[in-house]
Amino acid sequence: MSTAQAAVTVHQGGVIAYPTEAVWGLGCDPWNRDAVYRILDIKARPVEKGMILVAASEAQIAPLLEPLTATQRQALSDSWPGPFTWLIPDINHWVPDWVKGQFDTVAVRISDHPVVQALCEAAGHPLISTSANRAGEPPLLTEQSLHQHFGAEVDLIVPGKTGSQNTPSEIRDLRTGQVIRSG
Repeated sequence: MSTAQAAVTVHQGGVIAYPTEAVWGLGCDPWNRDAVYRILDIKARPVEKGMILVAASEAQIAPLLEPLTATQRQALSDSWPGPFTWLIPDINHWVPDWVKGQFDTVAVRISDHPVVQALCEAAGHPLISTSANRAGEPPLLTEQSLHQHFGAEVDLIVPGKTGSQNTPSEIRDLRTGQVIRSG
């Protein structure tokens, strides 16, 4: 299994599972409504809560960055790549509502995990990145538990190891600097 195969799966509307900095994640093409809703169904998560986008570089999210102030862009650059998710205003409506949920912002992380980086680069765009778990249950930490719980529900499992982080990424609001979820 290669990242190229995973990218093909994503482009065909599939759902993949892959290791991230702290936990196993589920991902798909954020602009494919059916794929995103499939992840929401797998997780039993309401669309209103929104999802996180993960990218390999700031270039992959350039439409979100264009309207930002220099100070806001610097805050992002200072924390990326790494375990920081920012709620970025989507002024130009670049990201679909089924990703943003009930919000006017989109949660974005530029990952430093090599598998996530390779997947986003192979896909050529950001991916949905949400923890592999049912709503209200703890995220899965091992590939074995992923196979047991979600093996039949995803189209492809990208092998690898999670990073050394023990907690999910910190989430901050770019407009206010407020910590929404601590890491």
